[in-house]
Amino acid sequence: MGTSSSSYSPKTVYLDVDGKMQKVTYNTFINTAISLVNSEGALISIDPTMPTNTPKSYVFHHFRFRAFRINELKTEVTNRLAMLEKRVELEGLKMVEIEKCKNDLRKLRDEMTSKGGGRVTCGCKYSFTEDGKKLSPRRDVPNYPKYTLSQETIEALKKPTFDVWHWEHNEMLSCLEYMYHDLGLVKEFNMNPITLKRWLLGIQENYRNNPFHNFRHCFCVSQMMYGMIHLCNLQERLTMTDMCILMTAAVCHDLDHPGYNNTYQINAHTELAVRYNDISPLENHHCAVAFQIISMPECNIFANIETEAFKHLRQAIITLILATDMARHGEILDSFKQNVDNFDFTNQKHVTCLKLVLIKCCDISNEVRPTEVAEPWLDCLLEEYFMQSDREKSEGLPVASFMDRDKVTKPTAQIGFIKFVLIPMFETVMKLFPQIEEIMVQPLRDSRDHYEELKQIDDAMTEALLQQGSTDNN
Repeated sequence: MGTSSSSYSPKTVYLDVDGKMQKVTYNTFINTAISLVNSEGALISIDPTMPTNTPKSYVFHHFRFRAFRINELKTEVTNRLAMLEKRVELEGLKMVEIEKCKNDLRKLRDEMTSKGGGRVTCGCKYSFTEDGKKLSPRRDVPNYPKYTLSQETIEALKKPTFDVWHWEHNEMLSCLEYMYHDLGLVKEFNMNPITLKRWLLGIQENYRNNPFHNFRHCFCVSQMMYGMIHLCNLQERLTMTDMCILMTAAVCHDLDHPGYNNTYQINAHTELAVRYNDISPLENHHCAVAFQIISMPECNIFANIETEAFKHLRQAIITLILATDMARHGEILDSFKQNVDNFDFTNQKHVTCLKLVLIKCCDISNEVRPTEVAEPWLDCLLEEYFMQSDREKSEGLPVASFMDRDKVTKPTAQIGFIKFVLIPMFETVMKLFPQIEEIMVQPLRDSRDHYEELKQIDDAMTEALLQQGSTDNN
C-alpha cells in the first residue's frame, strides 16, 4: 500500500474528507510529525496512525481514523477553555465562600460567647491549641492618625481628673505613645518608635468590645498609672525599669478579657480555667497574650535590651498583672501595710510590694475620678455583670448577688466596695504619699457619701411603696 520502498522515506495516505481527496505525508520514525495538506496546501490535523494507500483507494471503511478540521478543532478548544475558566471561577467562588463561612463562624462564636452560648467555650482571641498566632501585625508603618497633644492635654494627662470619655481610639493611642516618650522609656530601653506604634496597635486590637473590660478601660488604667507616677514623684524614687514595668503592666493587664470573670471561668470549667488549674485563669491569660504580642519582632518593644534585662522585665510585668486578681486583694494589701510605716525605697521587696498596690489602685480607680466620668463606668460594669449573671442563670451556675440584675442597685453595688476596698487601700497608700489625699482619697469619701444618700432615698421610696400597698390591702 505504501508508495515508497524504504521505511525511512516519507509515506503518503490519501483520505476522503467531506468528498474531497486529501493527501497525508509522514515518516515511520516514532514521534515524527505528520502533516495533512488539502488541495490548496493548507495543513489539516488528523490522527497520526493512518496507513498508506493510493489515490484510487483512498476511502477506507475498515480502518478507524479521525480527521480534524481547523474550525472544529478551534471550536472544541474554545469550549474546553470556557469549561476550564468556569471551573476556575467556581473554585475561586468556593474559596471566597469558605473564607466567608469562616468569618461568619468566628462572628457567631463571639456572639454566642457574649449572649450566653456554650458553657465551656468562653472563647478568647488567642487559642493556644491552634498553630500560629491570630494577631498579624502590620509590617509597614502604622497609619493611625497622629494626634498632636496640646499643652492643656499634656497637663491634664498627669491628673486623675482626666476625662477618658472624650477621646477616640487613635487619640488614646497617641496619648499612650506620648506617655512612653515623656517618661523616657523609649530612650532608656532603645525602643524603635515605629515598633512602639505597632505594639500599641497590637494591644488595642486584642482588647475586646466588652461593655467594661475594653481598650478604653486599658487606657483609663494606664492614664491613672501615669498620673500617679507624676503625682507621687515616682520618677525621683523608682528606677526607669520600675517605670517601664508599671506602665507596661497597666497597658497589658486585661488583654483579651472575655467579659466573664474568674468565678464564671472556674464554675463553668472553661478552657482557660482548665488550662490554668483554676488559679487566676484570666490574669494568666492576660499575661500570655501580652507576651505573645511582644514575641513578634514587629511588636517587640524590648528587642534592643539584654536577655537578662528582658527576663527581669517579663517576670516583673507578669507579677503585677497577676496581682490584679481581686481574690488576692487582702493578701497584697496586708503585706503593704506591714511595710508602709517603715518603707525603704532601697529595699527591693518593699518596692515590689508598692508596685503591686499601685497597679491595683489604678485598676479599680474609677471612683477617684469626677462623678460625670466615674458614673458611666459603673453603668458599663453593671451591664457586663448582668450579662454574666444572665448566662449563669441559664446554665444553672451560682450567681453572685452583686451581679444579679434582680437584686443589685447602683448604691448597693458601690457603697460596700468603696467603704471596704477602695478607701482602706488608698488611705494606706496615702501614708506613703500624703499628696494624694485631696485629689484621690477625698473624691472616694465624697462618692461614698453620694451613694449612701441615694440608698437612703431608695429605702425611703421602698418603704413608702410598702406602706401604700398595705393601706390598699386594708
